[in-house]
Amino acid sequence: MIVVTGPTGNVGRPLIQALTEAGEQVTAVSRSVSDTAVPKGVRHRQADLADPESLRPAFDGADALFLHDTGAGAHLLSPRDILDVAKAGGVGRVVLLSSQGVATRPESASHGSVGLSIEDAVRQSGMDWTILRPGGFASNAYAWAESARARRTVTAPFGDVGLPVVDPADIAEVAAMALRADGHAGKVYELTGPALSTPRQRAEALGAALGEPVRFIEQTRDEARAQMLQFMPEPVVETTLAILGEPKPAEQRISPDVEQVLGRAPRAFADWARRNIAAFR
Repeated sequence: MIVVTGPTGNVGRPLIQALTEAGEQVTAVSRSVSDTAVPKGVRHRQADLADPESLRPAFDGADALFLHDTGAGAHLLSPRDILDVAKAGGVGRVVLLSSQGVATRPESASHGSVGLSIEDAVRQSGMDWTILRPGGFASNAYAWAESARARRTVTAPFGDVGLPVVDPADIAEVAAMALRADGHAGKVYELTGPALSTPRQRAEALGAALGEPVRFIEQTRDEARAQMLQFMPEPVVETTLAILGEPKPAEQRISPDVEQVLGRAPRAFADWARRNIAAFR
């Protein structure tokens, strides 16, 4: 049995689908439980990662764990305690969803140092481990959904700066492979899309999927900062703007890891847009 944390997120949902389609038994763990949160046949247990003892029932009979690094709030967790409880329950394999920023922005508390401490806990857990370090998610475009529906416009800073955004479904498939198959222990996979894409190009891709133009409006850095500060802590905003506006070479590198693990090229942003276009209609 495989335990999945973050089961309703952009990676958790397709991961559970991939695992169940492969015939795996899955237990989803989240702070709240509802009948519609996970597919039928998936065991759903209420637990809080900030309270590792609450996880013990979920790990009963489990042999693998997908651990979702919650990013800026991860310092509130006790990763070593979570891993100790998992190991005591019989889990022998853990796949961590980390972040590219652990390697590219180690000086950043929001993207690097906290994530590195969680990675270190996983490496020292005594279990077989695999670490996934994705770059920016294609699904971040959901932030454009309301304006795209209402006005067929989207706004973002740095309209012509490209990043190799990755489809969360590709992350999920890599995670499923690492959870189910041998040969991935001790590996760190950097996950990106197949090519650089700019915000302006992603707006064009949404328009193509909709069948009508979507107008791109470029924000200034200050405009974007003010908007982000409404829902993100200032250190996270500053690091995010640095990545979006002045990415390091490593943040623009196209990684071969998705193709090496899955045997196919990673999906382009346009593929993500076509599959999820209902959110923008």
